[in-house]
Amino acid sequence: MNIVRKNRYGRGYAPVVALMCGLGGMFSVAGAQAAPSLVASRSTAATASQDAESADKALQQRVAAALHSARYIDDEHIDVSAENGAVVLRGFVLDEWDLLDALSAARKAAGGRPVIDGLSIKEGGR
Repeated sequence: MNIVRKNRYGRGYAPVVALMCGLGGMFSVAGAQAAPSLVASRSTAATASQDAESADKALQQRVAAALHSARYIDDEHIDVSAENGAVVLRGFVLDEWDLLDALSAARKAAGGRPVIDGLSIKEGGR
């Protein structure tokens, strides 16, 4: 327990009490001051994780919308996901041209983010 009482000059007695009790003087005060920074770093990490998740969600929606609005791409069997800033395409297309068109549209919509091709070609389709 770290209780700091202030004297009339605004200085705390905790270092003196800790030193007199053999607790190491300033270490007890430094430990009490470090605790808020640990809490702040954990909340910063949680915020960064939430930001990354929302960025992945926005990236996924942007690429899926681009594939859906592309004139010559049948996106019915293409699943789009975003993982750690990279776009992943899974499913199948009907021929090699569809594959190339889907990859091109996804790369353009991803704006420089990596696009991972998990698509297969299913001739005859549907």
